[in-house]
Amino acid sequence: MNIPNKCPSCSGRLVVTELCCSDCKTTIKGSFELPQFASLSPEDENFLRVFLAARGNIKEVERQLNISYPTVKARLDALLNRLGLGSLQAEAKRRRLEIVERLERGEIAAAEAVALLKGLE
Repeated sequence: MNIPNKCPSCSGRLVVTELCCSDCKTTIKGSFELPQFASLSPEDENFLRVFLAARGNIKEVERQLNISYPTVKARLDALLNRLGLGSLQAEAKRRRLEIVERLERGEIAAAEAVALLKGLE
């Protein structure tokens, strides 16, 4: 997708204000948010396309894009952050660490810790 998502004048957020049917030419006016994925660069869009086609198999992404495992992981992390999804991983990691710390302090039994960790999956 090659849709601009920032104003060329002030770098403000752009919104779509008019849609037109390519068949009957009906026009709809309003204020419509651009889809989150419209903000991806062509490189990010291609990476995401390859990642999805590989069904998340990092080895296959490595092979398709001819890049290393750490590069795939770094690009995936950067893409998640750009899409506002990186905080979800950070929160899950924080919750797992909290459970392990409770186990270490003796506040919960090992079986309960396992059950709590499985509940996060």
